[in-house]
Amino acid sequence: MSVTLSESAAARVAWIAQRQGKPPILRLAVEGGGCSGFQYRYGLADAIEPDDIVTSNGEVRLVVDPVSLDLIEGSEVDFVESLGGSAFRITNPQAASGCGCGASFSV
Repeated sequence: MSVTLSESAAARVAWIAQRQGKPPILRLAVEGGGCSGFQYRYGLADAIEPDDIVTSNGEVRLVVDPVSLDLIEGSEVDFVESLGGSAFRITNPQAASGCGCGASFSV
């Protein structure tokens, strides 16, 4: 899988998972909707599904379903902190456009 998880994103997932007592597994999915056509959905997963595509950064795993992977192939999941706040950000080379907040995109 060519979707990657940056060091800062992996560290943040590990921190959140530890605080919630869950395994460090981040699920990334794409759904229809959002202001640009598709929107990213991510959250901690309790387990890896049989058809999930899995990549890891250290002990943190990133899982993506096969349908979503077609829309985010080549992307990087990052965690950024700035004066405006902190958030997970996805750099998607397939996105033709996106919204200002970075939560949705079109292809």
